[in-house]
Amino acid sequence: MIIHIKAFANFRDILGKDLRLELRDKSTIQDLLDSLCASHQRMKSALFDESGNVRDYVILMKNRKDIESIGGLKATLSEGDEVAILPPIAGG
Repeated sequence: MIIHIKAFANFRDILGKDLRLELRDKSTIQDLLDSLCASHQRMKSALFDESGNVRDYVILMKNRKDIESIGGLKATLSEGDEVAILPPIAGG
């Protein structure tokens, strides 16, 4: 299945603006992140802390919904889903 990835700010520098990734059926957000880290060397340190947890400031969204509201890293993906990876948003 094909998943669309939208990356912003420093994640865009690593992945590019718009990426499509092929994953096997019933893959999870965790599977997607593992695949991105395997294919993009700098992604692991940008996404994960030293304990292997997603950094507190990283925002992950599936189809414009925060992944925490849909099962977190265990949320399953379907053909055509869009996953956005964002740094913290600040403004003033």
